[in-house]
Amino acid sequence: MGTLRATLDAWGSDSILASRPATPGPPKQIMISQLALALEWGRAPILGNRPADWAVAVAVALAAALVLVIVKRLLLRRFGGRLEARAAQPPRGPAELDELVVELARHSRWLLLAFVPLYLGALALDLTARQRDLLRTATVLALLLQTATWASVGIERWVLRERRRRLASDAASATVLGALDFILRLALWVIIILLALDNLGINVTALVAGLGVGGIAIALAMQNILGDILGSLSIAIDKPFVLGDTIQIDDFIGQVEDVGLKTTRLRSLSGEQLIFANGDLLKSRIRNHQRMRQRRVVLAFGLDFRTTADQVERVPGMVRRIVESRNGVSGVRFDRAHFKGFGKTALDFEAIYYLPTSDYGAYMDEQQAINLALMRALASAGIVFALPDPAAWGAVDRPPPGSHAASPTTAAQPAPAGSPAPR
Repeated sequence: MGTLRATLDAWGSDSILASRPATPGPPKQIMISQLALALEWGRAPILGNRPADWAVAVAVALAAALVLVIVKRLLLRRFGGRLEARAAQPPRGPAELDELVVELARHSRWLLLAFVPLYLGALALDLTARQRDLLRTATVLALLLQTATWASVGIERWVLRERRRRLASDAASATVLGALDFILRLALWVIIILLALDNLGINVTALVAGLGVGGIAIALAMQNILGDILGSLSIAIDKPFVLGDTIQIDDFIGQVEDVGLKTTRLRSLSGEQLIFANGDLLKSRIRNHQRMRQRRVVLAFGLDFRTTADQVERVPGMVRRIVESRNGVSGVRFDRAHFKGFGKTALDFEAIYYLPTSDYGAYMDEQQAINLALMRALASAGIVFALPDPAAWGAVDRPPPGSHAASPTTAAQPAPAGSPAPR
């Protein structure tokens, strides 16, 4: 640099420039000095590296960042376009791969991926060992977090796909997937955290050993939460119910919508959502109506005390014929019908029959048909039902059994003396 400066000074001396005509403008000595200073600054180190090295580092980092941007846009354009084409036309095949690639591209975090171009650009610089190790550790941690994000998306997509597929064929296995999702995510983040700690220079073996003692205290403090989590695993493994089942817990009835890690959600018959802690749910008595192979129906009714013995003897046969006549319609199966005993206000009868369905609507339709047929049969035989409270019906004149009146009717009574005549 000293030789160059001397040459420039000599070139700008009066002996050399004497033959040249003077030109207006700043003195040439100042211009030559500024050029020399600029050349010296271009060779001066910046943070231990030459400006040329910094230029190479910036170029490499920008090129790597540009490659990442182009790759992401190409993936979104190609696979996203295929998804839009499938949505606009009838499905031509599975689109799980396209959806997965699009979701992975959308969950790529630039804040984390930016460490890759920075690390590649830093390879062109002369860094100290500490600086290089620090940059390498930061890049590895960023890549671990990005990998964990991608893996979480993959697990989520797989669980949703398997749940949709198995709900149509095996709802029990769909319930297990909820617990499997939690286990896979937990294992993933445990591995990521251990790798991150190892890259930070922390002794993972000693840390795990130390957490063993602390884990006992945490477990005691969180025993209710852990009980609910273990309850969800028990539901997934033992399968007392599955998604879509209609169950009854105490006085609450609803359809199972979701089995989570801590709670289970039901949709009640009236429309609201019922939420139960898994631990409390397993301590309750659960009635699973969905697994009812057949419904046992008890038909109980009472007849008037003035019914004769011959008429009472005919009633069980009448009930049997009515129920068996419905066998070809709904598959109902007759079990028994008996004169049960003498009640306080009626002659009590009880009949039992079975319906081969768990559908509550079908059960109510069949019960209504049998009840109406029984009413008509008793009316045609001149047999009347007992009143629930004779004292409240004291003004009703019941016809005697065997008369042509088949059901309780209100007969016209003579007006008491002194009462006004009806209009």
